[in-house]
Amino acid sequence: MIPVNEPLFISDEKKYLAECINSGWISSEGPFVKEFENKFSSYIGKKYGVAVSSGTAALEVAVGALNFAPGDEIILPSFTIISCASAVVANGLVPVFVDCKEDTWNIDPEKIEEKITKKTKAIMVVHIYGYPCNMEPILKIAKKRKLKIIEDVAEAIGAEYYGKKCGSFGDISCFSFYANKIISTGEGGMVLANDKKYAERAELLRNIGFIEKRRFLHEELARNYRMTNMQAAIGTAQLKNIEKLIKIKRENGKKYTENLEGISGLRLPAEKEYAKNVYWMYGIVLDKKTGFNAESFAEKLLEKRIETRPFFYPLHLQPVWKKINIKIKKEKLAVTENISRQGLYLPSGLALKKEQIEAVCDAIKFILK
Repeated sequence: MIPVNEPLFISDEKKYLAECINSGWISSEGPFVKEFENKFSSYIGKKYGVAVSSGTAALEVAVGALNFAPGDEIILPSFTIISCASAVVANGLVPVFVDCKEDTWNIDPEKIEEKITKKTKAIMVVHIYGYPCNMEPILKIAKKRKLKIIEDVAEAIGAEYYGKKCGSFGDISCFSFYANKIISTGEGGMVLANDKKYAERAELLRNIGFIEKRRFLHEELARNYRMTNMQAAIGTAQLKNIEKLIKIKRENGKKYTENLEGISGLRLPAEKEYAKNVYWMYGIVLDKKTGFNAESFAEKLLEKRIETRPFFYPLHLQPVWKKINIKIKKEKLAVTENISRQGLYLPSGLALKKEQIEAVCDAIKFILK
């Protein structure tokens, strides 16, 4: 079986974990947490880092740190993981969904302004599958309309927009270090900001709402979203080799493109002049004329012992909203709906070998013939 993902540990992960265990510092109070926060925020180009327990936690804490009023709206793409919308809802806010671009699969900047109302307070941009959003028009809209930018960089650590790191553009930015991400802590995430008040509020929200003047006195409810010292130790070690890991991802992405380019009925990831794609996952979209959708094509690949994953299911069509009585506008977001049906991503782990990429590509060619 060629798995969809395998992590890669090539640095001091075991050594640093042993330090945690031998010292007894295994919880969130250990020294690796602050070291990881400082080094990762510096790498991205932000002043403050707040490590949390997952990427989902990072989103929820980040939205909460902006301190919007209940009922305020946040615009975000429909084509992304549900964590983005659940973070909005968990903070008492309303998600407003926008279609994506057909070539990049990222939020379509031209569709944002029509969704802005008096209640709109922020735009959440998500750099999908390692590909940077076109930030310039989005930043212009945000400045013109006085909106905050929340950047979800879970899938695009190290990606760049005109040479500047993704995650450096937002008022507040979110990252994930899940096992399939470019650097991993197993589970884990981080919130980055340049504004100290956002960072301080993020620290409050990840730590059950503890306040300095009296430890068990609470002025608001919050959750325990702390990262452990052991997780941070792994992240600190991974960060030492981040450029090497990104190079592997980009080389694997290019190998896929070289092998699949020109095949009729197959759309491959874009790489425009503004973007450094880190190919977190290598996605393909099948033309309907091939006779396949993502599900039927995945079944054929699985017969050849190749594991895949379908693209995200559209957020505006998720059945959960009815169950929890969240009113979502009924509309057709055609691009999102199409690529959700027709798109899937291929094995893309850091441990993937050249021979495995070639085997996947050969299988795709065979099936399409």
